[in-house]
Amino acid sequence: MVDKYLDQLAKWIDQRVTLIQQSLGDGSAKDFAEYQRMVGEVKGLLYARLNIQDLRSKLEEFNDD
Repeated sequence: MVDKYLDQLAKWIDQRVTLIQQSLGDGSAKDFAEYQRMVGEVKGLLYARLNIQDLRSKLEEFNDD
């Protein structure tokens, strides 16, 4: 049950990261400050994605016990 929600959250994060990366590639940042904000958001989202993977692993270990 929890996997369904973790999958949905991970999917949303992946979509948002892709959208921001495409925007960065298109040069849509108005200035350096916006560029930094966008890069920071991607870094934060990827960190959250990593934590979701860790949580999933811990839940699998817990369920195996």
